[in-house]
Amino acid sequence: MTTQISPDAAAVTSDERKINLKIAACLFGGMLLLASLITRGLFAGGEPDPNNPGHDLPNVQSAFIGVIAAILLGAPILWDAAKGIMNGGKASGKARGAHMEVLIALAFIVAFANASYVIAGSVAFFMLIASFIEDRSAVGARRTIESLIRITPTRATLLLNGQEIESEAKDLKPGDRVLVRPGENIPADGFVRAGQSTVNQANITGESLPVEKNLNDEVFSGTINETGRLEIEVTRAGSDSTLGQVQKLILQAAETKPAVVRVLEQYAAFYTPSVLMIAFMVYFFTEDWDKVTSLLLIACPSAIVIAGPTAMVAALSAAARLGVLVKSVSDLEVARRINAIVFDKTGTLTRGELSVVRLRPADGIAAADLLKAAVTAEKDSRHPVARAVLSVAAKANIAPEASEKYEEIPGKGMAATALGVEILVGRQAFLEERGVDCSAVKTDDLEGLSLLFVASGGALMGVLALADTVRPTSAPAMEELEGLGVRRRVMITGDRMGPAKRVAAEVKVTHFEAEALPGDKLKLVESLQAQGYTVAVVGDGVNDGPALAAGDVSIAMGAAGSDVAIHSASIALMNNNLNRIPFLIRLSKSTISVIRQNLILVGIYILLMLVLLAANLLNPLVAALAHGILDLIVIFNSARLIREGEDVSDELTEVVVVARPKLVAVGA
Repeated sequence: MTTQISPDAAAVTSDERKINLKIAACLFGGMLLLASLITRGLFAGGEPDPNNPGHDLPNVQSAFIGVIAAILLGAPILWDAAKGIMNGGKASGKARGAHMEVLIALAFIVAFANASYVIAGSVAFFMLIASFIEDRSAVGARRTIESLIRITPTRATLLLNGQEIESEAKDLKPGDRVLVRPGENIPADGFVRAGQSTVNQANITGESLPVEKNLNDEVFSGTINETGRLEIEVTRAGSDSTLGQVQKLILQAAETKPAVVRVLEQYAAFYTPSVLMIAFMVYFFTEDWDKVTSLLLIACPSAIVIAGPTAMVAALSAAARLGVLVKSVSDLEVARRINAIVFDKTGTLTRGELSVVRLRPADGIAAADLLKAAVTAEKDSRHPVARAVLSVAAKANIAPEASEKYEEIPGKGMAATALGVEILVGRQAFLEERGVDCSAVKTDDLEGLSLLFVASGGALMGVLALADTVRPTSAPAMEELEGLGVRRRVMITGDRMGPAKRVAAEVKVTHFEAEALPGDKLKLVESLQAQGYTVAVVGDGVNDGPALAAGDVSIAMGAAGSDVAIHSASIALMNNNLNRIPFLIRLSKSTISVIRQNLILVGIYILLMLVLLAANLLNPLVAALAHGILDLIVIFNSARLIREGEDVSDELTEVVVVARPKLVAVGA
């Protein structure tokens, strides 16, 4: 199965080609400048230069080549400035903005009008080189983001009436059944209906470890089928798929603006007129066009504008690599101030699925016999408790007996007859109503667990203890959050006090609330905010809508495959690995730190250049070169953020265990 570059990525590739052509033209212009300087030295007869004692004015040959070089190099700068003016002062497609382009163009015009063609061409040359490197570096910083865009499948093998038909992936629709062979990209979201395999879904969830996919497991468009043959029933395709939504959100985030850019834009309309007024005053007192040109170049440090965007794009690409979707850079800015987090319990700190964690048989009863009786009664039920019993029995390779009679009593339990013997499974009160003595098995030490009593022929066989197991990444993530200054880590749940207390102790939250109503989560968030906390709310994005909306930052867990989760929160974690939350806070802190470093560098540059200008130690050529060097320093400093999160491990990511468990009877 092949993949294609989506229209957005194709546009990026086209822009790269244009940049490469402009770089080639710029280098040709630079060669002409060099030729002008060489020609100036080779041909004698120039008149003395009144502005440079000891030097001659350029000869005709040198001046001619210099004019051509200056026009060739200056044309793109003048065109960008003109577009910025025609757009009403808005940016002309570059990060540095229209007012910067206008000042650069004015510096070029001043030098050219003063017949300093080599200086005019040199100013344009260095500015263009800095601009091109800025553009190419920005594209490079977005490579991780664009890798998601480049994996869109184009072809699919459609199964229709037993036939394999090659089809366009974009033409797939819900209900279609497709075949995916080993090594192929999965063409759409869907569920496995036949086969099993290992799937690499790092480009969606950010998990580095491949995931086992079995019957009825969900798979996502653009992920890679590594080992087995899968037949998949399509649920979403094209732009409606998880991949399509991820692409849209990441590109949308890359277009948002950090606070520093928003502030600069507010004052941009006053900036250029102020600089022009100062430049006029400099010429009035000095009558030195070189100083005016140098001042214009100092006044337009594009690094001050690209300081924020380059850092943010690099940070967004690092987040996308780990399956963290940030919808707006403003959310990333706020994340560093988080000092309180409200967690939902079920599906967030825990897996959201009941599992059998203890088997406690009565005296004289084998653990295997206890489990066999339980699975015999539960085998036809669709209740979550029944699924947990069936799961542990399957792993232990214990098959149920055929039942002759079956009855499910809602809210109480199950009754089944097998081999002429009645089996009861359910709450203690249910079995006692049927005359079973449940005192034979002690359960005092099982507080916080859901208990399932099992009886056969009127006699108690034992107890199965069930729990919603805690995610392996929950406790380590809490320790990391504490180290990052998150003082309040609150778990809130509608579950009973016993299970809530057990989970709270296991994951080490600072506070917890049990038996909470949906509105209580919203009240808790508002209460913490009233106490001065910056609150993040972490949930599954389905039933936590009001609380997510109220939080300063809202984070949806396990958003892969869930439209509601992706759209309900400001930040979506595509997997269930809680270590992404401390990573997000660290990334936010690092990003703001890098932006501040960039701005400090710009401030030092401006002060140094002004001192040199006042001391008559600065000319336009040096100012242009320093301008380009500053841009490079800022770009490469921002690019360091791309590597953030390389130390984040997926070793604790949940793995499906298929090995047969040992049935250990925990003392009666």
